[in-house]
This record gives sequence, C-alpha cells and structure tokens, in this order.
Amino acid sequence: MAFSSLKIYLGELNNTALGDLRIAASDLGLLAVEWDHSQPDLDSYLRRFKCTVERNQPKIKPYAKELAEYLKGKRHEFTFKIDWASMRPFQQKALKVVFAIPYGETRTYAEVAAQIEHPHAYRAVGRANATNPMPLVIPCHRVIGKDGKLHGYGGGDGIPTKEWLLKMEDALIA
Repeated sequence: MAFSSLKIYLGELNNTALGDLRIAASDLGLLAVEWDHSQPDLDSYLRRFKCTVERNQPKIKPYAKELAEYLKGKRHEFTFKIDWASMRPFQQKALKVVFAIPYGETRTYAEVAAQIEHPHAYRAVGRANATNPMPLVIPCHRVIGKDGKLHGYGGGDGIPTKEWLLKMEDALIA
C-alpha cells in the first residue's frame, strides 16, 4: 500500500494511566496508536505506507487531547477523523463495527462477525482486532469471548489492560 503523496505525522501522549502512547496521523485522520514500548512495531507498520514520516506534535495535539480525556474517563466518544483507507477491506469492515460499540458496552467476536454478515468468521474478526492499528480509539477491548470472558488483547499489558479499560467504562464483564 503506497500513500506516497501523504505525510504521516508522529507525536506522543505521555504519563497516562496506561503509560506513554505514540500517535500517528495522516492528513486523512488518525492512523495508529501504540504503546511506547512497542515503538518498533509502530515503525514497521508505518514503513508499509512508503511515505514521509515526520515528528509533528502540533498535528497530533487534537488526537492526544481526546485520548487523554478518554483515559481520564471524561470522554465517551472521539470526534476526530480516522484514516480508514489504511486498512484492508475485511479489517475495515470489522473494525467499523467495533468502533460503533458504545462506551461501556461489549460485543462478542461472534456478534461482530454476524453484524458484518460473516457469521462464521469470528476468528477472522479476532485477527482484525489483534491487528487493530488504533486500540483505545477503535475499542477492541470491548470485544469479548462468547463465554463472556476476556480473550486476547495486544495493547499495554494485555488482558489486565483490557480489564482496566472495561472497568473504567463500567462495562459488565464475567
């Protein structure tokens, strides 16, 4: 995927309840959110776009502001644009459904699969969540197992981070 005419802007949000975050955006919107300890993963992800990447905290400021508000429990939805074009078609379809899960609610992988009209593709939905480039914003932490339990989370410290986020949102978990 080449977005050579676009620029990617990098910035950070530090000292949150979940640690330091790195944020990437294009002129089309948010592109990625990653924990600072996963910087090599973020760098690898951004290289696939084959375009100019520059540090630019002012460009990242609106994203960082809303993320900070969310992590303090003061924001329940994001108002900035998301660069959906950066995702593969199935991932985009699945993650748009995940993005629409309301604050404080959960859905199962099977429910997401059914909603995108691929009822047997719950494992593929799991994979789309596992490769979600914008955890927190596209709330893959709100997707749980059919058994009502927490399964898989690649952000932060894994399952404890997923549990923290759901508790912050007062979501019911088994």
